[in-house]
Amino acid sequence: MREDDPGLRAWSHFLGAHALALRAVEARLKAAGQPPLAWYDVLLELERADGRLRIGELGDRLVVEPYNMTRLVDRLEKEKLLRREPAEDDARVAVVTITDKGKELRRSIWPHYRRAIREVFADAITDADADAMVRAMKKVIAHLREARTDAS
Repeated sequence: MREDDPGLRAWSHFLGAHALALRAVEARLKAAGQPPLAWYDVLLELERADGRLRIGELGDRLVVEPYNMTRLVDRLEKEKLLRREPAEDDARVAVVTITDKGKELRRSIWPHYRRAIREVFADAITDADADAMVRAMKKVIAHLREARTDAS
């Protein structure tokens, strides 16, 4: 790509905005006495999956490498926010289940996270900007999913 290519510029700005926004959201959560955003993400994905997922599938949904997912699950298990157990069909595979404490924590984090999203991101753009971003990101997601399917 040429340096003046709109796609390259969009990519560069996307990466910069993403990194800065995550840093700002994490700082707001920390200032509010909340755990890291990754904890919220894990707990939310477990709730979306009726409370139970294989660790590998959880990592795929969160786009987290297996070794990092295992460490994150270790921390959440230590805090009794989820339980790890062997899969019924394969004892070599671990399944995690959200606990009631995990559900409560996820619900208590959400108001802080929602406020941070508004302050850090949503207040900086118009509704039309947000709609355009959603359309563009859906195209990227579809493209990547198609490429992954083609590679299989």
